[in-house]
Amino acid sequence: MNIQVQKINLAKMILETDNPKILESIKNIFVKAKQQDFWQTMPDEQKQEIEKGLAEIVSEDTVEYERVIKKHRK
Repeated sequence: MNIQVQKINLAKMILETDNPKILESIKNIFVKAKQQDFWQTMPDEQKQEIEKGLAEIVSEDTVEYERVIKKHRK
């Protein structure tokens, strides 16, 4: 079935329903589809830094929080 036919069929179903729950569900689908995941909008440089940090955690190449704070409070 081609996309235009699908759109027409969906429009007909929407126009023929009086069920507010169905209409709200359809609206929510469109709202969620328009919301972008922050990861998709993030610059590649930031993504690489986050991935690097995650890799360091996995390889246990980390420093304890207290040690970092102690170093920078002096």
